[in-house]
Amino acid sequence: MLLQPAPVSFEHLPDGLGLGTPRPRLSWQLPAGTAAQAGYEIELDRGGRLHRTGRTDGAGQVLVPWPGAPLVSRERVAVRVRVWSDTGEPSPWSEPGVVEAGLLDAADWVAVPVGGTWPEDPDSDRRPSRVRKDFTLTAPVEHARLYVTAHGLYEAEINGRRVGDDALSPGWTVYGERLRYRTYDVTSHLAEGANAIGAWLGDGWYRGRFGFDGGTRNIYGEDLSLIAQLEVTHTDGTTTVIATDSTWSAAVGPILTSGLYEGETFDARLDDAGWSAPWCTDAEQWTAVSVGARDPRTLVAPQGPAVRCTQEVAPVTVTRTADGRHLLDFGQNLVGRLRLTVDGPAGTVVTLRHAEVLQDGELATAPLREAHARDTYVLAGDGPRTWEPRFTLHGFRYAEITGWPGDLADGAVTARVHHTDMRRTGWFECSDPLVNRLHENVVWSMRGNFVDIPTDCPQRDERLGWTGDIQVFAPTASYLYDCSGMLDSWLTDVGIEQLPDGTVPWYVPVIPGNDVWTPIRPGAAWGDVAALTPWVLYRRFGDLGLLRRHYPTGRAWVDLVERLAGPTRLWDTGFQLGDWLDPIAPPDDPAAGRTDRHLVATAHFARSARHLALTAGELGEDDDARHYGALADEVTAAFRERYVLPSGRMTSDSPTAYCLAIAFDLLDGPAARMRAGDRLAALVLRDGARIATGFVGTPLICDALAETGHLDVAYRLLTQTECPSWLYTVTQGATTVWERWDSLRPDGSLNPGGMTSFNHYALGAVADWLHRSVGGIAPAAPGYRTITYRPRPGGGITWANTRHETPYGTAALSWELTPDGMTTRITVPSGCLGTVDLPGLDPITVGPGEHVLDTAGSQVASTPGSLARALTATAAHRRS
Repeated sequence: MLLQPAPVSFEHLPDGLGLGTPRPRLSWQLPAGTAAQAGYEIELDRGGRLHRTGRTDGAGQVLVPWPGAPLVSRERVAVRVRVWSDTGEPSPWSEPGVVEAGLLDAADWVAVPVGGTWPEDPDSDRRPSRVRKDFTLTAPVEHARLYVTAHGLYEAEINGRRVGDDALSPGWTVYGERLRYRTYDVTSHLAEGANAIGAWLGDGWYRGRFGFDGGTRNIYGEDLSLIAQLEVTHTDGTTTVIATDSTWSAAVGPILTSGLYEGETFDARLDDAGWSAPWCTDAEQWTAVSVGARDPRTLVAPQGPAVRCTQEVAPVTVTRTADGRHLLDFGQNLVGRLRLTVDGPAGTVVTLRHAEVLQDGELATAPLREAHARDTYVLAGDGPRTWEPRFTLHGFRYAEITGWPGDLADGAVTARVHHTDMRRTGWFECSDPLVNRLHENVVWSMRGNFVDIPTDCPQRDERLGWTGDIQVFAPTASYLYDCSGMLDSWLTDVGIEQLPDGTVPWYVPVIPGNDVWTPIRPGAAWGDVAALTPWVLYRRFGDLGLLRRHYPTGRAWVDLVERLAGPTRLWDTGFQLGDWLDPIAPPDDPAAGRTDRHLVATAHFARSARHLALTAGELGEDDDARHYGALADEVTAAFRERYVLPSGRMTSDSPTAYCLAIAFDLLDGPAARMRAGDRLAALVLRDGARIATGFVGTPLICDALAETGHLDVAYRLLTQTECPSWLYTVTQGATTVWERWDSLRPDGSLNPGGMTSFNHYALGAVADWLHRSVGGIAPAAPGYRTITYRPRPGGGITWANTRHETPYGTAALSWELTPDGMTTRITVPSGCLGTVDLPGLDPITVGPGEHVLDTAGSQVASTPGSLARALTATAAHRRS
């Protein structure tokens, strides 16, 4: 097969437009089944000036350092690569990948924030606005870029045409320190002569009502402003810059109210479709703008993809009620909004309400708390119009429509699914349809809660970036989607929000909370995101730079806990959430589980210290590696002395206690681990193989059982259908993962607790075990450079297929039980090695390509040359 690399990609972004770094790292993949790379050469085409590096020996092909002079703002460079195998001849050059820098210097910005000048009550629902400007281009357009952000949310238009397809931009960051701008290629939007640019603006996270107990307004400011800089390069080489300044105009529009929780009200009678076209006809409605200030040093380019509509879902049933309402069931709990196509008399009011579940045939809105989730559309009466809210999202499976004129025709209402537009990278399926549905529920919960930041729930008056939730879910998330850029960005805000003493907040970005969360206190499992999640991302994506960037945050966290624990090395004081949402915890006290909260805290202290030592070792911080390694040993010894009894029992005789001790390697040798595993299995069976763990124990329990010789018990737990269990929710019709094991109780009633979300990914962290142990694929080296293929069948499952798009290409494993044993088909990406560990066989090493293994006869069939390439690949790994 021809050894020609795929086009180069840049950092963790889907394309190279508007990058915020002068030295973007480069990645490329080789065709499946090809020989190992022994060297490479990179070519930079900088406007016709070619720079070639010459051959560089090595197997590196992921996040390779930028090989030339740094990019300058707006610079566009075409990048190609060619590679060598051990045959000695170079491959053909790849097709070019193109990178274009954004505005890298604060001095590049001339735009300032502009918004309306009319008086507003900052403590009320304010009316969203629009801003616009007419301008003339005196020469033909060669190319044009729009750099844009907002205090609030924006949606830009040029000459009556939408710019981009992203939603809720610029997303949510710690706005005072970091406000993202996006870069759009708007060349095709412009023409010589008269032009116009404008933008819709919405409150969003910046000044909208957000948070607990009625929420807080104006968290980041009271203004609603656009910051936009349109740069046009003409065919004659001249440039025109149109930037937000005092010459722009502002006006209210047809959006009467808008809020992320509340929903949106739109009066189509007030809509002027030509408002963003040149010389709009209602110019008398537009007034001068207020001009604000923004430190351009805080404007940053994105590190990950934007939020977008990624799917459309039609209702599976539409029920007309006796009083004329329409109840729609979309068959899937999702996050997004409805798009309508409707016609009727002017002034007709169509109201949309949303909910995740029904109770007694009506929308169950109690779990939404103070999130109204109501959209309203007032018809213009001038014929059919299509409308969708702009600046809100809802979590729902069901929608109720009131006021619809006439019958609801097929296709008139569609649910549009929105989330951060990450590339899907992981799939799993097996012979058990209930387990398949569980896995699909995990995928949908990740989609619904990865909305610019990793949130806890998408429907109620919360939707915050809880640190503990993503800490336990990151291994699953990083298999299912390429979330590296998104989480890298969010971890940057974790570092910004970290308190001077090292405390990591419960959720990031930080907003006012009730007296449980404010003032901020350090809490185990939640704060440990600082030390544990960067390591997970490094192992999954191979990004040493990410690990280095977030190392100071993790170090400050562990140093804080070391001070809190003192010389005893036991973190046994202070407020803790423990094993949050243990099934025995009462609805009004989810932290009241059966496991000692300080046992949980000390176990996580040991875990984070150990991983910080590993991180320091990878970064070449040898003194730190020794210090934190010794600290981890001391905490482990203190944990054993305090929490492990001479009999081998834990002081908290609970499943989570044993899970932590086993999974975090806190016990004294293999015999102690086996005793703990035996006790864990006994506890699980005593509970009828029903779940008895919360946020902390649930992600660990199947591994803890399997690693101590109780794989059968792990499968019993997995396949249990009685409450509480993973599959109980599936048998109750769940299409996403629930926050509580019994969000919907066996008698059909809703859990009465104030936290009863039906879309909450944390308890879906078991999918990581499905991928690694049932499916059988796990990274054995950073970025999956070496891959472990180790399926462990059980639970009556007779086959499984697993596939993951690693940074190097596709890794796949499918297995099927046969009368004589098991047949396994394995795919190893080019540039990688695989260690195959099947039940009953000694592990073997295989190289890139396709392999078929039969445990009955230990037969190995491989694509031509792939086993021989394993030896070559091993040598290449050693060289790199």
